[in-house]
Amino acid sequence: MTAESSNNLFNRIAELNRSGAPFALATVVHAEDSTPRSTGARMIVHPDGTTEGTVGGGALEKKVSDDALRLLGEGKSEPIEYDLGKGQEGVQTGMICGGHVQVLIETFQIGMKLFIFGAGHIGKRLAELASSVGIAYWVIDNREAYACDELFPGAAGVVHAEFEESFSKLPIDEKSYIVIVTYGHRYDGTCLQGALKTDARYIGMIGSRRKVKTLLDAAAQEGLDVDDDRIYAPVGLQLGDSSPEEIGISIIAEILKLKSGGSGEHMRNTLGKNG
Repeated sequence: MTAESSNNLFNRIAELNRSGAPFALATVVHAEDSTPRSTGARMIVHPDGTTEGTVGGGALEKKVSDDALRLLGEGKSEPIEYDLGKGQEGVQTGMICGGHVQVLIETFQIGMKLFIFGAGHIGKRLAELASSVGIAYWVIDNREAYACDELFPGAAGVVHAEFEESFSKLPIDEKSYIVIVTYGHRYDGTCLQGALKTDARYIGMIGSRRKVKTLLDAAAQEGLDVDDDRIYAPVGLQLGDSSPEEIGISIIAEILKLKSGGSGEHMRNTLGKNG
């Protein structure tokens, strides 16, 4: 693998990690005698079986891909020995070149994903906080000047589209967290109704209690379940401040509390409770 192709593969790995997409990385960590590729050869294996890079092609690559898909399904990582006709122990490839390789297969499972609807002051703070704690995030806004890659360099995706149409462009699933902080009640309502039709685990919406009730009533009139436990509105923990920075912290804290199953209690009050 040339330096250029290696750099391209590392860039691709970083891109996949940012997006939260699952994949396996196969790396030749030891090679003896005649082998198709030398130590350090790498290959990405996607859940659909497609690959990027190579660890040697042919029967070896097919075996490695099959093992990578199996380990992805099991959520495991492990080194695997492959015999290429040398007569040693390991997975038999049917090859006759007489070599032996060890391939480390590492799996990267999909993690939590944050979808921020609204790229204003609070959305910007949320993006910065998500980046600092390693959460893959997307930013969505219908204003071109706000929804641009330059403002969110760490985003897995920045989507410039009408809010109602944006949901079809986003990889929202049961591990996703949606935060609605647009610049208008109408858009908040549109996003709330769109979010309720997804499998997202969390739907947070900013606003006063009066605004929240109005938008929930409107959603109910559309036949949506507004008693859904996924709805957190008004969004965030009560920290006592209303600056964009502290609102962002309160929202991220609520999301992490839900994700980790914590109590949100002061740590000093938990001393001695569990021995």
